[in-house]
Parts: sequence; C-alpha cells; structure tokens
Amino acid sequence: MAVPIPVPESVPERPSGVRHRVLWLTVIAYMITYMDRVCIGHAAPAIRQEFGFDVVTMGWIFSAFNWSYALFQIPGGWLGDRFGPRLVLTVIVLWWSVFTAATALAWGKWSMAGFRFLFGMGEAGAFPTATRALSRWLPASERGFAQGITHSGARLGAALTPPIVVFLMTTLGWRSVFYIFGLVGAAWAVFWYAYYRDRPEEHPAVNAAEVALIRHREAPATRSPGRVRVPWKQIFSSFNLWLICAMYFCYAYSIWIYLTWFPTYLLEARGFTLQEMGFWHMIALGAATVGDSVGGWFSDHLARRTGDLRLARRAVAIAGFAAAAVCIVPATLTEDRYLSVALTTVALFCLELTVGVSWAVAMDVGPEYAGSVSGVMNTCGNLGGALASIAVAYMVKHIDWQAPFLVAGGLCLLGAFLFWRIDPNKKVFSAAAV
Repeated sequence: MAVPIPVPESVPERPSGVRHRVLWLTVIAYMITYMDRVCIGHAAPAIRQEFGFDVVTMGWIFSAFNWSYALFQIPGGWLGDRFGPRLVLTVIVLWWSVFTAATALAWGKWSMAGFRFLFGMGEAGAFPTATRALSRWLPASERGFAQGITHSGARLGAALTPPIVVFLMTTLGWRSVFYIFGLVGAAWAVFWYAYYRDRPEEHPAVNAAEVALIRHREAPATRSPGRVRVPWKQIFSSFNLWLICAMYFCYAYSIWIYLTWFPTYLLEARGFTLQEMGFWHMIALGAATVGDSVGGWFSDHLARRTGDLRLARRAVAIAGFAAAAVCIVPATLTEDRYLSVALTTVALFCLELTVGVSWAVAMDVGPEYAGSVSGVMNTCGNLGGALASIAVAYMVKHIDWQAPFLVAGGLCLLGAFLFWRIDPNKKVFSAAAV
C-alpha cells in the first residue's frame, strides 16, 4: 500500500535584509564624514607650526567649516528630499572629498579657510540626506537604533582618526592625511551609487516580505514615490521643531569643543605628548561611539516595551544631557590630568546618548520630510559648532582653558530642560494640508 507523501506547509517568505546592508553602508558614510572633519584638529599643531598661525587664526579656520556646514544644511536636506538620496549623496560625497584633499594644497590662512568652507558645503547635506535615505528603508521601530548606530559610526570614525593621523603625520607629513582621506570618500561615493536605490521596491535584491515589513503601519502620506514638495511654511511654524533646534544647538556647541579643540587642550593645558594625545582622545571618542548605539537602542527598547514614544525619547536624552553636565564640571576643575580624561570619557558617553534619539525625533516628527526637518535641526546645531570653534579660541586667549568647558556643562543642563518640552508625537506638518 502506497504511503502518501506529506505536502509541506507553505513557509512564509523571510525578509531579504537589504535594509540592513543599506544601514551599514550609511554607517560607513558617517565614519568618513567625521574622519574628514576632525582630522584637521589633530593636524592643527603641525599646521600652526608650519604657517605660524596663532590660536585665534586656527579657530577661524576651524569655524569656516562650521559656518558653511550650518548654512547649507537646509539646501542639502531639500536636495535629498527633492531629487533622492542616491544621486544627491553621490554628488556631495565626491564634492567634499575633493576639498578634503584640497586642504593639503593651502598656502596660507585664507586659502585653508576657503577650502574648509567649500568642504563644509559638501558635508552639509550628508546627515539630512542620509536620514532621508533611511526613512524610506526602515520601519519606525528600528529608527532610534539606526540613528544611534549611524552616529556611532561617526564617532568611531572620529575615534579612529587620532592614531591614523598621528601615524601619517610622523611618516608622510600632515598633507598626506587629507589626500588619503579624500580618496576614501570618493571610493564610497562610487559604491553608494551602484548599490543604493531611492525606494526599496526599486532594489533588485529586495523581496515582498521586506517591503511589507518596512511599510507596516506606515501612514499613506509617507509613501509618496519620487520627488516631493516640501511644506516649508508648516515646518518653520512648528514650535516643536524650534525646541528641537535649540536643544541640538546646545549639543553641537558642546561636542564640537571635544572634536576640534580637545587635542590641543590635551597638549597645551594637560601636558600630554602627541602620541598620548592621540591615544586619550581615541579613548574618549570610543566611549562616545558606544553611547551613540546605546542611546538609540535603549530609546527604541523603551518605546516597544511601554508604547510611549514620548517617554522613550525624553528619558534617554534628558538623562544623557544631565549626566554629561555632572561629569564635565569636575573634569574641567580637577588638577589630576588622568582623572580629567576619565571624567571626560564618561561625559562624552553620556552626551552621545542623546544623538541617536535627537535624529530619531527628526524622523518621528517629519517622516516624509525627514531630510528637510533634520536639515533645519542640524543647521541650528552647527551654528553652535561654529560659535564654539571661535569662542573657545577667544576664551583661551583672554580667560583660560577652563572657561570653554564650563560653558559646555551649562549648555548640557539647558539641553536637558529643552528635551523635556519636546514632543516626538507632534508632527511638524499636517498631512491633510500637504
């Protein structure tokens, strides 16, 4: 008697996972952005020695990047929303890579400031456009982690930069740093254009299950394909957005001190050698890298467990800002240089807990216009960075090295208060009016 062959039950198709590869490719882009922008901070002692720049001149050169970076955030975010992240990221990464390399060709303060200004124009569109890219590829439940891990990539790039720059400077000279870093960015741009697509449905390796996962519980207003019209009037009239912008100003002012001036502080105020400076700055930025991932992940975890997005975003960011302030003050006032570095390391970990949450909030409040919303936020943030770059120089010249860091501690407390007022559930536009 023949035994019937059982027919296997149909197995649901598993999502293809291309969104994760897109995420990791974006992480690498974030790494490159920070390697390119902070390398000048470590090359600054050699640059100042060769050209005879004083601390104020170097501060203005640092701030040239910040001013253009701030001014072109909104145009960069608009370009990403209007023409799509695939083309826009390719073009802007190639642009800034050219001017990264051009920094090595500077012949004086004005040319170096000009190259850094043009470099900032390119980098300005990176984070808003990448945020727009991820908003189309990730479900809401993965956005906090995604913003945390991408900004961890940025801090990892910054953390890896000190030893790389010190090695290149001592073997090939400071100019080699900018040439090599520029080539790395150009290579990434070529790969991005070849692999990424503006919509998951357009990617040949994406299956229907992954599209369904990405689009699950997504409002119809967030699904419009192709080019979109950005509702600038509604965006700029959102009080919630201006709270976000003020909060990010506090964050960016504070972190930029540690990205640009902290290496010089370790050399001049704390008496470390060039090699020690590179090591301790790497450790501090390494802690910041971990903080980025933990903050975004834990915020998403809280959101899933409690179902309260407002609580999940606020709890992590407020705690991070407050703890950073508590650590920055004693790190600044202690006479023990190793205790100062240890407390600074904890402070940067806590401060970076807020970053993934902040960018996730930009996606929360303006999903289809995340590039434009995050561009406005990052504009205000980098006005803080521009102010910090030059304010530190004047404070060091006319007061002392402690003043800039004490100001940063105060701004962290203000950032905690502002985040308490932010509502991630309140959209910056009305879908019915768009």
